[in-house]
Amino acid sequence: MKEHRTMTSLGAVGLWILLWQGIAMLVNLPLLLPSPWQTILAAWQQWQQPMFWHSVLMSLLRIMGGFLLAMLAGVLLAWLCTRSQLAEALLAPIRTVIRSTPVSSFIILVLLWIKIDSVPTFISFLMVLPVVWHGMQEGISTLNPQLQEMARMYDFSRMKALRYVTLPQLLPFFRSTAATGSGIAWKAGIAAEVIARPTLSIGRHLQDTKVYLLTDQLFAWTLTVILLSILLERMLNRLFKVAGKGGKA
Repeated sequence: MKEHRTMTSLGAVGLWILLWQGIAMLVNLPLLLPSPWQTILAAWQQWQQPMFWHSVLMSLLRIMGGFLLAMLAGVLLAWLCTRSQLAEALLAPIRTVIRSTPVSSFIILVLLWIKIDSVPTFISFLMVLPVVWHGMQEGISTLNPQLQEMARMYDFSRMKALRYVTLPQLLPFFRSTAATGSGIAWKAGIAAEVIARPTLSIGRHLQDTKVYLLTDQLFAWTLTVILLSILLERMLNRLFKVAGKGGKA
């Protein structure tokens, strides 16, 4: 079954690549639409340059830093809001404002307040925070009180109850919010880099290739962004599978 799904996915990707190649041949103008081969060749040339890897590393550090901070802050705020109705009443409007405001507005505002190199981290944090906050608050609110009572009856320590009772119930919510949040962080962080143009960043290179009409390199950088997004998602899924097995041990 898994092999069948893999073959189906590869077939779908191949079909879209063939369609891309066909349209590129019809247009016959690489300045507007480079072919898949031209994109791969441009990407290969980029991968040979040390600056490419430095830029990728710095973008990853900035964006994933914001993502991890948002995960931590979101869990803490979710716990606080489930414990206190006053905290929920005071903080819920902030969450609504963050979720409703376009990311571009935040990027432009933040550029006035903090250093350019910190903008992608802050934007990633800000965009992921309400997702984690809402998702984990929902998870904490649905904890089974009977399981908590059972843990007390069997005299579980706090750490043992947390590991074997609470965390297994919260893990699906945490996994879902992390998967959604990582994608949001990556897209918002790259968008922030395009506008803020910090040194050694993927977004800066995307903007430069657009300005100088280097369309094949623009597509190549976009391909890199997509591949990194897929890689991060796979790594997160793998991490949660390991964590899930550890919780059942």
